[in-house]
Amino acid sequence: MNSNKLLDAKGLACPMPIVRTRKAINELESGQILEVHATDKGAKADLAAWSASTGHELVKQDEENGVLKFWIKKG
Repeated sequence: MNSNKLLDAKGLACPMPIVRTRKAINELESGQILEVHATDKGAKADLAAWSASTGHELVKQDEENGVLKFWIKKG
């Protein structure tokens, strides 16, 4: 899936992936896609809940070699 920006949050513990995601998505235009890579297992639930509560859409999530990948469409 194509993205407009990539955020590398690997190695960061909660709540830092969310903090960095919020900052990165604010730099995008509405409708653009932010791709987030994280290794914190809590990011699955955290990013899904955060996206829903802030009006953004978690378009896709995947896991590859222990890296969680998320694609979030800015609302």
